[in-house]
Amino acid sequence: MTTSNYYSQENHGPYSLFDLGDFNLEEGGTIKNCQLAYSTFGTLNSKKDNAILITTWYSGTSKIMEQVYVGSERAISPKKYFVIIINQIGNGLSTSPSNSKNSSGTSFPKVRIGDDVRAQHILITKEFGLSSLALVVGGSMGAQQTWEWAVRYPDMVKRAAPIAGTAKNTPHDFLFTKTLNEAITSDPEWDHGTYINPSAVSEGLRRHADLWSVMGYSTEMFKKELWRDLGFSTVEDFCVGFTQAYFAPMEPNNLLTLAWKWQRGDVARNTGGDLKKALNRITAKMFVMPINTDMFFPPKDCEENQKMTANSELRVIGTDWGHLGLFGMDPLYIDQVDRHLSELLSTPIY
Repeated sequence: MTTSNYYSQENHGPYSLFDLGDFNLEEGGTIKNCQLAYSTFGTLNSKKDNAILITTWYSGTSKIMEQVYVGSERAISPKKYFVIIINQIGNGLSTSPSNSKNSSGTSFPKVRIGDDVRAQHILITKEFGLSSLALVVGGSMGAQQTWEWAVRYPDMVKRAAPIAGTAKNTPHDFLFTKTLNEAITSDPEWDHGTYINPSAVSEGLRRHADLWSVMGYSTEMFKKELWRDLGFSTVEDFCVGFTQAYFAPMEPNNLLTLAWKWQRGDVARNTGGDLKKALNRITAKMFVMPINTDMFFPPKDCEENQKMTANSELRVIGTDWGHLGLFGMDPLYIDQVDRHLSELLSTPIY
């Protein structure tokens, strides 16, 4: 365990904890006393058929998902739906290198997307008695979990909306994530993951954030100086005051844990490596929703998955903010997401 108080109820709550006990992982390890942090909004109806599951992305927690995607007048409205946001393992709220009493730092076991989805399935079935989900939705790594949910539990998932993420990660994306990791691990203060205070790894986190500024936004965002809409006067101020400031308080070992499973996201693990066979298992009505300027998960990569998925549609979201448009800086992005999700949720399921 480390000394950071970034992942606190004050910063990311309110959230509850669900105890999984000793949780066995696909890679062969075990997380002892594994806990999932989750938040809920709205009321579960008597039929238990109005539940929506939102999954989290790299670096993100249930708080940012609530702030960007949930609201009384939004498509995902607590007035109509019972909304569950579950934090993925390793994100700092659920059991992670930073808060584990049994395996901290680099001794934390390797976790896969499939582990997250199995753990989430245990939570929602045992804690809420759910047998179906009206919608599973998530962005980036959350989209990887959404694909996994639709493949692994087809009878349970009625609708699915992976936003800016693929069913199987690409070699290009794997390589980019490798550079993110190396930005952190090349900082001498990382010290093979044995640091006590994450702020000591400030140079590594700064380089990591700058790589996000390079690839996370689009060239159009920089050319149009859209950072001015957020109140920054220069691009340097934006990169320091927004992107670097976002990542600076985070735990390096948490980010590395998340990145390892991001790199290896692949629903074909369920079908012996056959991606088409895996996607053929999906019965949910699905809107595949890439971002047009995304350099991590470009529309063409998402479309390849969509074409192999029955009962699915490609809904490209237009924004100049690139992959990090997921953060909701562009009101037009929010409008498009809500429009597509409202249509998806209104689609009858037989």
